[in-house]
Amino acid sequence: MVPRLLLRAWPRGPAIGPGAPCRSLSADSRPGQYLQHSIVPTMHYQDSLPRLPIPKLEDTIRRYLNAQKPLLNDGQFRKTEQFCKSFENGIGKELHKQLVARDKQNKHTSYISGPWFDMYLTARDSVVLNFNPFMAFNPDPKSEYNDQLTRATNMTVSAIRFLKTLRAGLLEPEVFHLNPAKSDTNTFKRLIRFVPSSLSWYGAYLVNAYPLDMSQYFRLFNSTRLPKPRRDELFTDDKAQHLLVLRKGHFYVFDVLDQDGHIVSPSEIQAHLKYILEDNSPVPEFPLTYLTSENRDVWAELRQKLIHGGNEETLRKVDSAAFCLCLDDFPIKDLVHLSHTMLHGDGTNRWFDKSFNLIVAKDGTAAVHFEHAWGDGVAVLRFFNEVFKDSTNAPAITPQSQPANTDSSITVQKLSFKLNDALKAGITAAKEKFDATTKTLTIDCMQFQRGGKEFLKKQKLSPDAVAQLAFQMAFLRQYGQTVATYESCSTAAFKHGRTETIRPASIFTKRCSEAFVREPSKHSAGELQQLMAECSKYHGQLTKEAAMGQGFDRHLFALRHLVAAQGIVLPELYLDPAYERINHNILSTSTLSSPAVNLGGFAPVVPDGFGIGYAVHDDWIGCNVSSYPGRNAREFLHCVEKSLEDIFDALEGKSIKA
Repeated sequence: MVPRLLLRAWPRGPAIGPGAPCRSLSADSRPGQYLQHSIVPTMHYQDSLPRLPIPKLEDTIRRYLNAQKPLLNDGQFRKTEQFCKSFENGIGKELHKQLVARDKQNKHTSYISGPWFDMYLTARDSVVLNFNPFMAFNPDPKSEYNDQLTRATNMTVSAIRFLKTLRAGLLEPEVFHLNPAKSDTNTFKRLIRFVPSSLSWYGAYLVNAYPLDMSQYFRLFNSTRLPKPRRDELFTDDKAQHLLVLRKGHFYVFDVLDQDGHIVSPSEIQAHLKYILEDNSPVPEFPLTYLTSENRDVWAELRQKLIHGGNEETLRKVDSAAFCLCLDDFPIKDLVHLSHTMLHGDGTNRWFDKSFNLIVAKDGTAAVHFEHAWGDGVAVLRFFNEVFKDSTNAPAITPQSQPANTDSSITVQKLSFKLNDALKAGITAAKEKFDATTKTLTIDCMQFQRGGKEFLKKQKLSPDAVAQLAFQMAFLRQYGQTVATYESCSTAAFKHGRTETIRPASIFTKRCSEAFVREPSKHSAGELQQLMAECSKYHGQLTKEAAMGQGFDRHLFALRHLVAAQGIVLPELYLDPAYERINHNILSTSTLSSPAVNLGGFAPVVPDGFGIGYAVHDDWIGCNVSSYPGRNAREFLHCVEKSLEDIFDALEGKSIKA
């Protein structure tokens, strides 16, 4: 299975999609309708983005073997080397030629986009735990604004402002600025907006700015993954003007945009949400929401039964809603409870197929839980950051605001579904499966307070490399081996880029981990520092290569996809147990850092793995780890903490205790 988070996103910097509208000349000038009024149109750079390169086959094979080296003994490595040589000089050469030829015929996209959508949409496993991650917001700095109704209203208005700003072409383009003093200025923006879209990327490149792909953004809103036999579909209806609200397993819809496309007044939205929060109906006996957690083929069959049972129009309202707002009826106890709630909850109050669920708990704790097929972390993180910033800096209502004097019982429609015995049985089975699976998931988190980014940079070490080294040391300490490790890296610098894999387990991390864990007394602090510097240098190289589309994972994946499409015999390289093992990612890791994010998380991607969400802050390091039975997340975190202590001791010249 493929790790899903996303979260080695490019630093702040924006994407919409096919047929994306240009900036509206009559952009609404009412106050409070837009987040921003960018003078550079949102999609200005999209046409001129560079294309995702296909690496040379010999480079891919070399990088693949380098990644295999720490995972195999000498005999295994020689076998894998042989498979690679015969692949590179035989069928692999032919497949690579076909991939390059096909890529030349499809200049509007990237070579990975189609296969990657196929990978997600043909997967039949439940999207819950297997694919969907979450990101939790920090609390509103003004504590009184964390009241559930106030925060839900403000975040809903900010989310709809984002939708309007995006569709009007007024959202700042997403750009990674290497020299913001030169490129992130009004002077540059005033100039670049007159450069034709077909050339604009080059203008940005001249001042060391890298526009990012925004083709995924149009799927943020009014979008849902629809279950279909064998391959799901992504559905978007950008004409719909309503919001879907879930509370206690009940479905409510009301318009958040009026007939002229203006945002409904915040006091009306507040009144409608208040009305929903005051509905005393108990949880339904058969909550339909559980079906979105089912195996995709099972859900596809049940959905057909729903449609044939007279629920098509009601389902359409769910699928086409701007997004799903989930109002939970309990406060969050601690960070572990937060992770469980936002990653899966109890199954009654989420529509897991929606492009995203905006969840607001009883105490105002909020998060975004998102479906992963339509897009990656860059688009979601941009939305997340903008919503946090707007809802805290320019809130639509205050805690003292009074809801509008309106009859919400007329405006808010409570949806009801006609359920026959087969559907009721399907919901009961889905609930049993959901409960049984989520019960097996353990989550724990840690905050290492001794230092972070600032200290590590002073030591001339990559903070990310140090975090990854700590995970390698921890696993070696706990289980005595080095295993396949995955770190997600965005390739949004390219047209229709998705992600590439950084492979943090290397001969350098293995050597360094063994020195720290197995023979600390044999090495001086200076020697350990030297080993860490080598790890950091190599990790920096891998990160740079991945961000530039020069990893090996996506290339080999695309070649294998070609084999499957042609129905030919799988080459030996893919049948090699070593290939299976390196893609059985026991350590699946993803990082993100943003002032808006409290923490993010996801489940392990294999039954005997760990799901590791982490962030290296200025003066501390946070880590959120999940595991299934057979692995121990808490014990692993203790080992991570011990590893970080040892690393910091060595950097301060202290001797390491075994």
